[in-house]
Amino acid sequence: MRLRHRLGQRAVAGLTTLLLPFAALVGLASPASAATSATATYAKTQDWGSGFEGKWTVKNTGTTAISSWNVEWDFPSGTAVTSAWDADVTNSGTHWTAKNKSWNGSLAPGASVSFGFNGSGTGSPANCKLNGGSCDGGSVPGDAAPSAPGTPTASAVTNTSVKLSWSAATDDKGIKNYDVLRDGAKVATVTTTSYTNTGLTAGTDYSYTVQARDTADQTGPASGAVAVRTTGGTTEPPTGDKVKLGYFTEWGVYGRNYHVKNLVTSGSASKITHINYAFGNVKDGKCVVDDTYAAYDKAYTADQSVSGTADTWDQPLRGNFNQLRQLKAKYPHIKVLYSFGGWTYSGGFTQAAANPAAFAASCKAVVEDPRWADVFDGIDIDWEYPNACGLTCDTSGFSSFKTLSQALRTEFGSNYLVTAAITADGSSGGKIDAADYGGASASLDWYNVMTYDYFGAFDADGPTAPHSPLTSYAGIPAAGFNSADAIAKLKSKGVPAKKLLLGIGFYGRGWTGVTQSTPGGSATGAAPGTYEAGIEDYKVLKNSCPATGTIAGTAYAYCGNNWWSYDTPATIGSKMTWAKNQGLGGAFFWEFSGDTSNGELVSAINGGLN
Repeated sequence: MRLRHRLGQRAVAGLTTLLLPFAALVGLASPASAATSATATYAKTQDWGSGFEGKWTVKNTGTTAISSWNVEWDFPSGTAVTSAWDADVTNSGTHWTAKNKSWNGSLAPGASVSFGFNGSGTGSPANCKLNGGSCDGGSVPGDAAPSAPGTPTASAVTNTSVKLSWSAATDDKGIKNYDVLRDGAKVATVTTTSYTNTGLTAGTDYSYTVQARDTADQTGPASGAVAVRTTGGTTEPPTGDKVKLGYFTEWGVYGRNYHVKNLVTSGSASKITHINYAFGNVKDGKCVVDDTYAAYDKAYTADQSVSGTADTWDQPLRGNFNQLRQLKAKYPHIKVLYSFGGWTYSGGFTQAAANPAAFAASCKAVVEDPRWADVFDGIDIDWEYPNACGLTCDTSGFSSFKTLSQALRTEFGSNYLVTAAITADGSSGGKIDAADYGGASASLDWYNVMTYDYFGAFDADGPTAPHSPLTSYAGIPAAGFNSADAIAKLKSKGVPAKKLLLGIGFYGRGWTGVTQSTPGGSATGAAPGTYEAGIEDYKVLKNSCPATGTIAGTAYAYCGNNWWSYDTPATIGSKMTWAKNQGLGGAFFWEFSGDTSNGELVSAINGGLN
């Protein structure tokens, strides 16, 4: 059982992209140096008359790694870039230049990277140059980037400072210096293998990594991350004005051995604003607690407990609910919502829609049970899907979701949060069109738009495609199956941008029997997974099958005959930038246990939205 949803495969129709192949990297290689080749292509991915969305893709078509890239082009007068992501874009008059970010400049043979932008006007780019030459696949000197430094160690931690030390990186031309990154942002550049970061906030969680730069000014991959919490502190760290919400699964306390205390030890609790506790069941049209043992009976020892105090046999509340109570005492800024439904338990919503008032009353009775009334700050409904098909099919009608939402708001009033996780099917005539999401939004605080699980090994023979594309791309298996199209459609139906949260999966989807490293290859079935074939946690994939490229704002990886797609701290950072540029209310993720033990994905969401 999980929040993840499967969008049925649909034929691609009506999407016209402008593909402009341009010519090559110039930097001619000397006979003594290795050479590679690359191309740059442009696509107009969306057009709304007065403006458009464009995307450039740089691909290494040679056999030697590329360490950096720089794309230049001219726009006609009246056409301009208004915002960009995954590249630093500048202009001089009508001449535009895009340079790689620190984390996406290196391209292995066969790998590609894309960056996008929103533009005004109607013109198309001309006179493309890639690293100073044309963009059709010429040669450029190959120079390997530095290796990753060792994971930093922390010492001398005080209320306001910490000393970091790491083992040196290696490079064929020598190391010039190191960039020290705190929560993904550079805070210092040093020439030694240690750094003391001062001016920190007492009682605050931080995450540090280090990148090396060689004498050719190339940056290598980041080191592993070290989590640091400064001493002291009586107030909570600021979380900004964006929602940063994570799902905590009731059943995760079993096989996954993931508990509420893990939110503290990973440093994640100080970087989120909300938790959705998943899932309550919907039976006979009413909300009910699902696993009562995990929810409020399981006993925790002192070392397992958030508070450090062991549960007793006769205390009135134990289990996850009591641990969440302790978490809120330690981090008062966190709000907790009880989420009902999900893929497995959505069948009960059809009966609930027949009597919305009775359903809403039953939900409030669960949330306000006197044993845990102080734990929950609201309710989240995950109906997969109103007036459409998920695990089962619902035919309650276009207005049923709006009516149910109105009943919940009437019952819970203005002092509780009332939210919903909803489909991200942006296709024409798809699931967003099946229900009145625009009308229902007036009764809800926000939507968790499930912008993941678009593609996966539920289509066993492929084609391989990223399960969480931010934007469309040439060759995407289904039109409208991407975050940008879903968000645009919801906005067009009258949903305010601030009521939309972008969804991030802390897991990957993968195929096996794949012979093509880039997206679009055929497969023979689902890749092996720890808990389910075709699905694996990020914390596993980052080491077992590291990313080899990016497409449509997310990463993919090819190892052996397996092909995976998943988000990394880098792609999450870019998605958060996009979410802010779109005016969205924030982001949410499924789910905490897929992250690393030091919470690097949560850190990327927090850093990207601040």
